[in-house]
Amino acid sequence: MKLNEIRDNEGAAKKRMRVGRGPGSGKGKTAGRGVKGQKSRSGVAIGGFEGGQMPLYMRMPKRGFNAPNTRKLVEVNLWRLQDAVDAKKLDPKADIDAEALIAAGVIRRARDGVRLLGKGELKAKLNIICWSASESAVKAIEAAGGKVTQQRPVAAEKVEA
Repeated sequence: MKLNEIRDNEGAAKKRMRVGRGPGSGKGKTAGRGVKGQKSRSGVAIGGFEGGQMPLYMRMPKRGFNAPNTRKLVEVNLWRLQDAVDAKKLDPKADIDAEALIAAGVIRRARDGVRLLGKGELKAKLNIICWSASESAVKAIEAAGGKVTQQRPVAAEKVEA
């Protein structure tokens, strides 16, 4: 066997279809594109075209900017916590975190974290662990004798090899 005798196995490499290369190829003349019109030519730009009418996507108002990496925090007001304590769904002696709030039915899901807001009145002494809290919420909880811990997990540091 010599270098110039080396070949692929029979049927291993299929030749590509060359369109528009005469009637004998089976894909000559219209090259499989049908006949006439914009779609039979190259550079088709017909996707959102509405016959000259202003397309729907251009008629809709464009508003704002959606930042791709924002945190979706669940907001909880103080009155919701007080209602849960009054209904004996939250234990004021235990630490209250996202799991406890879900179990009590105060929030449906934790998303990226819980943000505590200061609307309403709080009488119970609560120890709360959340992502963040407003100043008014922290003041109200500390005035009731409780404590707020704002816990933010640190992103894993890069490991150098």
